[in-house]
Amino acid sequence: MALAVGIACGDENESTTPEPSTTTAVSTSAAPTTEPPNTVWLCRPGLADNPCESDLTTTVISADGTSTTESAAPAKDPPIDCFYVYPTVSGQTTTNADLNVDPAQTAVAILQASRFSQVCRVYAPMYRQITVVGIRALLSGTLPGGEAAASITTAYGDVLSAWQDYLAHYNSGRGVVLISHSQGTLMLRRLLISEIDPKPEIRRLLVSALLIGGNVTVAKGKEVGGDFQNIPACRSADQTGCVVAYSAFSEPPPADTLFGKAGRGIRGSLDTGTGMDVLCVNPASITGGTGPLSPYFPSTMSPGLFSGTATRSPSASTPWISYPGLYTGHCESSGDANWLQVDATNAAGDERPVVSQALGPTWGLHLVDVNIALGNLVELVASQAAAFTE
Repeated sequence: MALAVGIACGDENESTTPEPSTTTAVSTSAAPTTEPPNTVWLCRPGLADNPCESDLTTTVISADGTSTTESAAPAKDPPIDCFYVYPTVSGQTTTNADLNVDPAQTAVAILQASRFSQVCRVYAPMYRQITVVGIRALLSGTLPGGEAAASITTAYGDVLSAWQDYLAHYNSGRGVVLISHSQGTLMLRRLLISEIDPKPEIRRLLVSALLIGGNVTVAKGKEVGGDFQNIPACRSADQTGCVVAYSAFSEPPPADTLFGKAGRGIRGSLDTGTGMDVLCVNPASITGGTGPLSPYFPSTMSPGLFSGTATRSPSASTPWISYPGLYTGHCESSGDANWLQVDATNAAGDERPVVSQALGPTWGLHLVDVNIALGNLVELVASQAAAFTE
């Protein structure tokens, strides 16, 4: 199986970002470098200091500058589970990270996964992901092909082992939502391809898969037939066993974009992108068209690359901040690109900060792919959970 990799990367100790690259192809047929270890859970119900059950209190700021406080908390007995795999965050100096829970992993779990605790029990395994250093070496061509293959296989082996652990010891027949971003989507796509899509007895547990920022493919003009043969795109809020995928841009992607085009960026499909489209499902309007995005951002900086998602406000004393009505989203196509177009409403007198394509046009809004629509995604999972449990 050929696997192409283009990962969002950065270093919590550096302010610079690597030069964008399109696709680096490596073989993943090599055996794992080591046997997967016992699962180390970043998030799991009952875990002490669980970052996925953190304070969800939010300052909601309207266009006229007025603010209110929104209270929210993890559900006491949610009907379904969520299995979350985090993006590239490790600033360790080796090619693959170890399984120590560093501040960067804790921060991104709070950032991307904790709000789902309102609707599901969140499980998030640590995995020996390719670090920022490893990704830079891979993209620059200084990491030999065999080592690159082994590093990817090592990372995936941990995710697969954690999934098997979850099924054996925690699932008990409950529905489950898969959630991922960037390198996490690389891992969960491969898991779906090999362990869920072809297995009806496991596929029946799938409430949905939110595979964000990773170029999930479908056959041109179809809802399936690219990465997955049996798992279609989600096209209604009560549809289950389906996939939500998109990459966000505030401007049309350039020709050398990493996201939105088949065969670019983070891929885990068995094809080369020929005859394929990148899937875009609008979380703000699952049935299509334009809808209001419901963003939730951290109000303070945190360790790691994703600290740049913070949009601070002097009036925000809560961990979260939200700007209702500031953005709309719609899926757009041009040439061979498909993406989630994010537009700011720019109402007169609205002084709320607007996110930018901080890593450059080839990356789009990659750093805020999840948070720009986090409220929509949580609401969607709640609707799907209700439909699944019926």
